[in-house]
Amino acid sequence: MNKNTALLIALTSLLLFACNSNREENGETGRSNEKASKSVSKRNNFINASNAYNDFFFDSSLLAKYIKENNLPDTISRRMLSFYNTRNYQFAWFSSTGVTEQGRGFWNMYKYYHTYEPEKVLKAETLLKKMDNLVADNDEDWQGREKSLTQTEIALTEHFIRFFLSNTEKGYIKRKEMERWVPYITGDPIQLADSLVNKKHKDEKYYGDINPAYGKLQKFLGEYVAIYKKGGWPPVAGKASNFKPGNSGLQMVTLKRRLQVSGDMPGVDSSQFWNDTLKAAIENFQYRHGYTQNGALTEAQLKDMNVPVQNRIAQLLVNLGRTQWMIGQAKGKFIMVNIPEFLLHVTEDDKKVFDMVVVVGKEGNNTTVFTGNLNQVVFAPYWNVPESIVRKEILPAMKANPNYLASHNMEVNGSLGNGLPAIRQLPGNDNSLGKVKFLFPNSFDIYFHDTPAKSLFSKDKRALSHGCIRLSEPKKMASYLLQEDPEWTSEAIDEAMNSGKEKYVKLKKSVPVLITYYTAWVDEFGKLRFAEDIYGHDIIQYDKLFR
Repeated sequence: MNKNTALLIALTSLLLFACNSNREENGETGRSNEKASKSVSKRNNFINASNAYNDFFFDSSLLAKYIKENNLPDTISRRMLSFYNTRNYQFAWFSSTGVTEQGRGFWNMYKYYHTYEPEKVLKAETLLKKMDNLVADNDEDWQGREKSLTQTEIALTEHFIRFFLSNTEKGYIKRKEMERWVPYITGDPIQLADSLVNKKHKDEKYYGDINPAYGKLQKFLGEYVAIYKKGGWPPVAGKASNFKPGNSGLQMVTLKRRLQVSGDMPGVDSSQFWNDTLKAAIENFQYRHGYTQNGALTEAQLKDMNVPVQNRIAQLLVNLGRTQWMIGQAKGKFIMVNIPEFLLHVTEDDKKVFDMVVVVGKEGNNTTVFTGNLNQVVFAPYWNVPESIVRKEILPAMKANPNYLASHNMEVNGSLGNGLPAIRQLPGNDNSLGKVKFLFPNSFDIYFHDTPAKSLFSKDKRALSHGCIRLSEPKKMASYLLQEDPEWTSEAIDEAMNSGKEKYVKLKKSVPVLITYYTAWVDEFGKLRFAEDIYGHDIIQYDKLFR
């Protein structure tokens, strides 16, 4: 076998759900030794440091030792052996830059959607605490930590396999698909997408059937691969100001063709003139890319329009990798914030209750992807100024203006150590947290809150905060969370918000919160949506997957 043939074989078998044997099913109990041996993939020695997705590896003897010490059943141990053979004992959940995106994705899902009994898995509680600490570890350089992380790495894989065997109906996730759930080798996005789109199962059971969000996005991946194979869409030249009512020319024809290829404009209009159909198509494009729908193109929108289809395919692949972790949604109330969408979604039993415009952290003060349980509403809150803001913003302002604290309704209420004062802002109309905040305890000190800066919600791009999430309709959220408590009428909520006296209210039942990061998704109307990669998370994945 020559090098090119080996590379092609490796590329077409990686990432997400590559083609696999239709005979492989979730259940393995009762197989003969011969069949059991066939259920373990051979070690993929083709993978090395130069082509691997990850940069941490461990010795295979450590997996054997873990299996023996924990007395794992064959159904689990064979899966674990096969999983690591496929990736040549490359880490799945940790790298030299910390917890991988897949590690965070699985951990978020595991904590809030698993239904098997964790106490049946050895050291489950220890793992829970350890992973929470690792996810919150903001050290950007984890070089040399492989040895200390190996046991946690292997334990996570055990939980990963147990989770899917316990929470998916037989056949919907084949063994080899599970092995490729976490990427393990670099490759070409078009080949990867083509492999994913064209895989067939004789039993006609597919993961997209039990994860609708994944299935819908996968369908559009197929459409975009078809567009690529037909030559893609044409680039639109010229300035955005050239495309407006009264203008005409060949560039208008190109614009129409571009919008027709992406499905934003129906029909085959090839005239050189602006018309209402074109305006509606531009508005559709604006909606799908998170802009105000007014039919007036901007330079930023034209730039988005000229992103090549192969780039969008890569974006879809990365987001399919994120969507795959949402295998099921918690029953009852559920709050999700999609950071790049700048939108909060409230659902009950997977049915929409309402959406809300939000402001998220600006670049450098990123809002973290994580999960939590919202359990308290705080009316008329104090704002305890974070240490970083005290150091970088408040102290310089105090030096320039000795009356700064009084003029901003702030006071010193202790010490943060290292010569830094503890500063808080009193409740009131100008309080940076507004008149109410919502707590879901976490290691990142992130929460929802009101804000006096209401004008920010009218902007298309709303990455503008210090990391917390500002709500455009905080009273609506408070009313929703407290609706089952007859004491908290609309009038009572108004009074508490404007009392000037901080008041904590504990919810009778906490509400799961998921903060996520999708730059491509399918909305409730079946529209494929794209958002700007505001924190560069996509770029990191592109570099690891497609370099």
